[in-house]
Amino acid sequence: MRKADDDTPPGAVYKPNDEVDFVIIGAGAAGGVMARELSQRGFRVVLLEQGPYLRASNFRHDELAVNALSALTNDWHTQPNTFRTSEKDVAKPKGVVKYGRVVGGGSVHFTANYWRFHEIDFKEHGAKGSVDGANFADWPISYADLEPYYTKVEWEVGVSGLAGANPFDPPRTKGYPLPPLPIKPAGVLLERAAKKMGWHAFPSPMAIISQPYRGRSACVNCGFCETYGCEMNAKSSTLASMIPEAEKTGRCEVRPHSYVRRIETSAAGRATGVTYFDASKREIFQRAKSVVLCANGAETPKLLLASETSRFPDGLANSSGQVGKNLMFNGGAFAGGVFEHEINGFKGVVVSRVIQDTYELDPKLNLSGGGGFDFRHDLSPISFALGGLPDDAPKWGSEYKRMLEEYYTRTVYVLAHATSLPIETNSITLDPTLKDAWGVPAIRMTFAEHPNDVRLNEYMQDRAMELLDAAGAKKSWRFKRDPWFPQVHLLGTCRMGNDPKTSVVDRNNRAHDIPNLLIVDGSSFVTSGRGQPTMTIQALAFRAAEHAARTAKGADLG
Repeated sequence: MRKADDDTPPGAVYKPNDEVDFVIIGAGAAGGVMARELSQRGFRVVLLEQGPYLRASNFRHDELAVNALSALTNDWHTQPNTFRTSEKDVAKPKGVVKYGRVVGGGSVHFTANYWRFHEIDFKEHGAKGSVDGANFADWPISYADLEPYYTKVEWEVGVSGLAGANPFDPPRTKGYPLPPLPIKPAGVLLERAAKKMGWHAFPSPMAIISQPYRGRSACVNCGFCETYGCEMNAKSSTLASMIPEAEKTGRCEVRPHSYVRRIETSAAGRATGVTYFDASKREIFQRAKSVVLCANGAETPKLLLASETSRFPDGLANSSGQVGKNLMFNGGAFAGGVFEHEINGFKGVVVSRVIQDTYELDPKLNLSGGGGFDFRHDLSPISFALGGLPDDAPKWGSEYKRMLEEYYTRTVYVLAHATSLPIETNSITLDPTLKDAWGVPAIRMTFAEHPNDVRLNEYMQDRAMELLDAAGAKKSWRFKRDPWFPQVHLLGTCRMGNDPKTSVVDRNNRAHDIPNLLIVDGSSFVTSGRGQPTMTIQALAFRAAEHAARTAKGADLG
């Protein structure tokens, strides 16, 4: 049980033997939405989170604590991962999975780029055909099905942007609630480059408020944004926007330091609650009429696989054999450039302008997918010193110091956001030997890039270099990909579909096999989109909560 101390705010308090309506696993982007929506609709909710419950006043500009000591993310010393590129190989320890381990999850420390998926992302297989070696499929829902919930995300959490500025945007029924954040020097350079190349730079939609909104303060451009928590509550995390409203209902209890070990089920095959470790590593069973799993695309399949029973010998919700499979990230290519004049990109939010002219590519290129670009500087000083310079830069000495001094204020990075194709053998499974500090099997990742993704990222990196040249960089360089690890966009491992034989959840995020189990996070994605999945995760959560509330009141879910 939780304690009324500085780590946990007052609010609803339930006993483990109290059968609440919903127990939600994971207090991140999806879990926070589900908690608010369900508690506001009159349901009793327990929200479990592995990490601590921090306030805005707890966040610090401490690069070592945040980036080196995992203050806001999972710690591989206590929760190790293993990795292999093929099912034939023995996996070895490697930190390949990174996610928010704090109330609010990854929404506490993300970059906050917040664009919608486009229509093509939901139907690309049907529109463009199969890709050899990929388990390519269309979503069972369309962009039109999700559009009202995209709008709800923008207005409920607070998104700054300019409707109509992106000529490639999908249709929308309403503009943004807040104007775009101020343009940065890097944004001006991207506009210059886009104009020279005949492309279109537009204000980036950001889940950071540009003006006071719903009792929260606007961004003050402190510069400690990506990987850091926001001490102004300007970043529209669920910690700032959703969870306080859930607690105000008096029906939602947030329990931090609660690491779920397994989902319990009855002999009849229904979820009955969850067993978790509290802060003292004591096992507690919380009864619930329904379980909502929002742990992320790696922890979610891990938990399902670890909850096997005689009725579900291959793990929960896994009659299709698809739990953990079809793992996707978002593709990405990275390049850097240094300019004659100061850019000071470390100030303010990370991104102010985006390009999406390459969202859909010329069929003659024979590349599946596409993507977009932004100019950014998202490295704090220590991180920059360890990996922000070109590969040919010295690693120590007077020249190294001189380059750090010059490059830190004059460097711009280009991030290409791109597609990642689903491959059935790319997966999250349980490591057969390695366990974490709680005795739970470690995540084992099996992953190798599809050849299309390799070629697509090479294409995107070439365009990134062209953008730097068009912007006037005096020197530019490429960053090697292998692909990047650790990965933070963890998608596709419990895919959505109409057919229980080929998918894990239905179009409303309900598990095909267990009617009172909802799986609502990036694991339900059928395709990866072109980067930035969090807004779509939250749109799905608003939609799933609406359906869950309706069916629960009809006694169909609980």
